[in-house]
Amino acid sequence: MHTASLRRWLAGTALTLATLAASAHSYKVGSIDIDHPNARPTAAGQTVGGGFMTFVNKGAADRLLSATTAVAASVQVHSMTMDGNVMKMRQLDALELPAGQTVELKPGAYHLMLVGLKAPLKSGDTFAMTLKFEKAGKVVVTVNVEQPEPAKAEPQHEHDHEHMH
Repeated sequence: MHTASLRRWLAGTALTLATLAASAHSYKVGSIDIDHPNARPTAAGQTVGGGFMTFVNKGAADRLLSATTAVAASVQVHSMTMDGNVMKMRQLDALELPAGQTVELKPGAYHLMLVGLKAPLKSGDTFAMTLKFEKAGKVVVTVNVEQPEPAKAEPQHEHDHEHMH
């Protein structure tokens, strides 16, 4: 391989690895693995956003009690279900993380509602979020703001509907 070709290959490999590292980040607190904290970009004037990630509980049952971030006035844990054509969303006091189970926060299911956004979330941005668990304690994660992959895109839903509390 010529030096120029080798340099291009190394640069391409480094860029690929950096992209993978940025998109597939994970954390651990106690017996809970937290995979790929992310949020979707929001439009100017939009005051709510969604936070998503996957929790893998490798120990005893635990619960996500709360989350906080400087980018929003508050963070709420929500569940979302469909009853026929009616979307039912409700705020939870805590998110149950059963022993040995995986719980995925994703559009159309459990998610973190970022309420009172202080500025739009822009693709490529990151922000810190503190997660507080009943047993595992607290951990600060970095949330990537990213567009959903086209093949995996979930339908967006508005948050102007009535919440069930």
